[in-house]
Amino acid sequence: MDIAKKFKETASSVLPVMVIVIVLGFTVAPLGIDLLLRFCVGGVLLIIGLTIFLIGLDIGILPLGQQCGSELTKKRNLPLLLFSAFVIGFLVTASEPDIQVLAIQVKSVFPLVSTRFFIIMIAVGVALFIMIGLLRTVLNLSLKIILALSYILIFLLAFVCSRSFSGIAFDSGGATTGPMTVPFIMALGVGVSSVRARSENGHDNSEDDSFGLTGMASVGPVMAVLLYGVLFPDHAIAGNAVLQTAHESVHGLFSFISILPHFAKEAATSLFPVAFLFFVFQLLLLKMPPRQVQRMTIGFVYSYIGLVIFLVGVNGGFMSAGRTLGELLGTKAFERGAMWQFLLVATGFIIGAVVVCAEPAVWVLTEQVELISGGAIKRRVLLLSLSVGASVAIGLAMIRAIKNFNLLYVLIPGYALALMLMIFSPKLFTGIAFDSGGVASGPISSTFVLSFTLGASKASGAAQDAFGVIALIAMTPLIAIQILGIAYKKRTGGYE
Repeated sequence: MDIAKKFKETASSVLPVMVIVIVLGFTVAPLGIDLLLRFCVGGVLLIIGLTIFLIGLDIGILPLGQQCGSELTKKRNLPLLLFSAFVIGFLVTASEPDIQVLAIQVKSVFPLVSTRFFIIMIAVGVALFIMIGLLRTVLNLSLKIILALSYILIFLLAFVCSRSFSGIAFDSGGATTGPMTVPFIMALGVGVSSVRARSENGHDNSEDDSFGLTGMASVGPVMAVLLYGVLFPDHAIAGNAVLQTAHESVHGLFSFISILPHFAKEAATSLFPVAFLFFVFQLLLLKMPPRQVQRMTIGFVYSYIGLVIFLVGVNGGFMSAGRTLGELLGTKAFERGAMWQFLLVATGFIIGAVVVCAEPAVWVLTEQVELISGGAIKRRVLLLSLSVGASVAIGLAMIRAIKNFNLLYVLIPGYALALMLMIFSPKLFTGIAFDSGGVASGPISSTFVLSFTLGASKASGAAQDAFGVIALIAMTPLIAIQILGIAYKKRTGGYE
């Protein structure tokens, strides 16, 4: 385990975000010494926490997911596999920190929304589509056809749902796939696809089916929240925006200490369902030797410590700084005209270029892609594609904050193009693209980017228009990665 390498990777991803905010905070959008200091301390904690978390994933959670997928498939009991997938998907999603953050932010703008029922709807949606995704892998069904049909249904529901609530629905698809959900889902999918490929062909040619499950899991919550908005239309009416972050009244470095117990509990809640599943599967299914159990347990401990530090850093500094920065730039954009509007859009574009690389799940996905492709698909190329996509997405979100246009004006053409590209893109790249859409929109997007957009939108008096930025971040990789796949196919002739 190369700890120094992981630390260097995370630091090189987070530090550019910090530089951007510090420069703006000392120049055009003064944030104050207290907030900037908390932001810097939060950034350091984010780097340390993310490094420890990723080490824990490698040691414990990823091997567990792969073994569970493999052993469940070896049982050749399809009902058992699908039931287990549903339970795993529901428990892991219901305790995902990103979903808790999104639910709180949604309720701050839509007061009638029940946070508990909102989370349950999302968890059921994820669980159902994980089950469908694994069924697709086992039966060797077409990923492209299932995704196309799913998104056609989604946009039919979007036309019925209220405009202000549809952004939340698409955001939920991105926020669902966070630091806990993605590693387990991906590992589960890789385990199932590898066993199926070996059983059918006598050797492992499972590359094409190793990706796509995270993309499938992102479809479920979008559909579920749109149904929520259709069934409870009164709840989908925006109220007065509160836009408060947790423990906002506490100032100085003491704020990190004050939120530590809360996020220690949040991280424990996130990891407990997976740890419980590990215990149950070990007793009934896996029966791993003590040394392997000990190694995985250490991995869970690392993941917990890293997740606590990560969440404290993000919520102690990043969220508040992001919202305040967005509000200051947004206010000046509306008061002073074109030059400041350009600066707001440019800031969003630059933030998008670097912030996606700070997402924990992005590192998990790109590492798995490089590993499974035998190094043919380089991590650096994927990261560049994701950065370009996120830049365009956040830039569009800033334009929307200024102009207040309907989110569907962008999402419909964007997804139509993504679905059309599936015809020409290699199957492997289509799976990677839809997985990338989920992982590109994780904790940093749900906290810093959404808070930045909420601040900018608040200046226009339409805070509900901030919802949709995660959806845009999740959409752009679908186009960028598939274009990369078409270029790769044309150049090498590989991955038909």
